[in-house]
Amino acid sequence: MKTSFVFIIMASLALFYLVSERSIRADETTTTQSAKHESPFACNAFVLSAAVRKRHFEELGPALLKLKKSIRELPDGYELELPADNTTYQLLTEWAFQERLCCPFFDIDLHFDREGGPLWLRLTGRPGTKEFIKEEFNLANPR
Repeated sequence: MKTSFVFIIMASLALFYLVSERSIRADETTTTQSAKHESPFACNAFVLSAAVRKRHFEELGPALLKLKKSIRELPDGYELELPADNTTYQLLTEWAFQERLCCPFFDIDLHFDREGGPLWLRLTGRPGTKEFIKEEFNLANPR
């Protein structure tokens, strides 16, 4: 009887181990597959409602580009220096939230330099993003 009990426990542990290993491998495969998903280098403006799309492309984007003080070229994108005032920050955060919806391949960072320094918008991403930014935001002809 004792031998049967030990055998049942050992068999249960072995079965538990096999099920756990399969579950872990399935989770790893799912995680790897979702991490490999990459959206195309194309702006999908239609994820925004018509009113938001109009504001994003006809008001916010042009207003922010006019406020741009300088541009830093980065290996994988660009940084735009902007005034560090509340109005600019509000425009920028509204624009950035919408931009991440229509261009999900961007890494978007907003950064204030210390001691009252400027506000920086950093747009970066995987290979090809820099070229996309240069064309889309007409950075080939900085003002």
